[in-house]
Amino acid sequence: MADWDDLRVFLAVARAQSLSGAGRVLKLDPATVGRRVARLEAAMAARLFTKSPQGYALTDEGARLLSHAQGIETTVEAAHDAVAGPGSGIAGQIRVGAPDGCANYLLPQVVAAICAANPGLEVQIVALPRVFSLTRREADMVIAVSLPESGRLIAQKITDYRLHLAASEAYLAGAPALDGLADLRAHRMIGYIPDMIFDRELDYLGDLGVDGPPIASNSVSVQLNLIRQGAGVGVVHDFALPFAPGVRRVLAAEYALTRAFHLIRHADDRRVPRLERFARALVGGVRREVARLERLAEQA
Repeated sequence: MADWDDLRVFLAVARAQSLSGAGRVLKLDPATVGRRVARLEAAMAARLFTKSPQGYALTDEGARLLSHAQGIETTVEAAHDAVAGPGSGIAGQIRVGAPDGCANYLLPQVVAAICAANPGLEVQIVALPRVFSLTRREADMVIAVSLPESGRLIAQKITDYRLHLAASEAYLAGAPALDGLADLRAHRMIGYIPDMIFDRELDYLGDLGVDGPPIASNSVSVQLNLIRQGAGVGVVHDFALPFAPGVRRVLAAEYALTRAFHLIRHADDRRVPRLERFARALVGGVRREVARLERLAEQA
């Protein structure tokens, strides 16, 4: 029979895919993590992981145990929250995954405000330009542009946001005229590396017929910094423009995009009050911050 403490170690290894990564999360040394995994495997009479150059991967038996262990984790967290009561604030560690534009220009302000109101809360923001795996618990919740297509997940729309073409004043001062979309052919375009666009909603330049921008990055933050340096014209989130003095929208009447952020969570997490409270605070904060920054961009 496995106890919860060993299952907690199992979950950490499954998520980190390494003993050292799990040890950092659990504040245990890797050797201790390895012994705990071995103890659990002995108790279960099954091998739960295989070790490869890429790290620790779940076996078929480990994969079957994973969903049960996650269910126990949810029950334990819900029990802790029930004992603490609603007046205790939000506490513990919560990991949020987000596209790097959202993570750079929205979440720092929002998370800082939530943490200021909840001193016992620890928040980790994972900003990576790719899709996160909630099944492996790479994050407790994810802000995404596209809705999930499978899995026991729940999705909540946070807010729409707008994007426009933009360029720096310095670039425009020495560049050819830019009076219509046809003029873009005479300009250097900045965008995503085509084979690294991880979400179809991020193919901003496709409608303009730009298949391979000459200057590209998989990060929208890098793209905006390239635009600030006068490297060319690119698509920018309106909420990012207040962070880029000297960059302004161009051809706003001819080209504008609207996308939406969604909060994606495990269906079981609705039973965990602290995650529910954090999700409400996160959604409200992101909505307010997008509206505030877009107003500033409109006024510039």
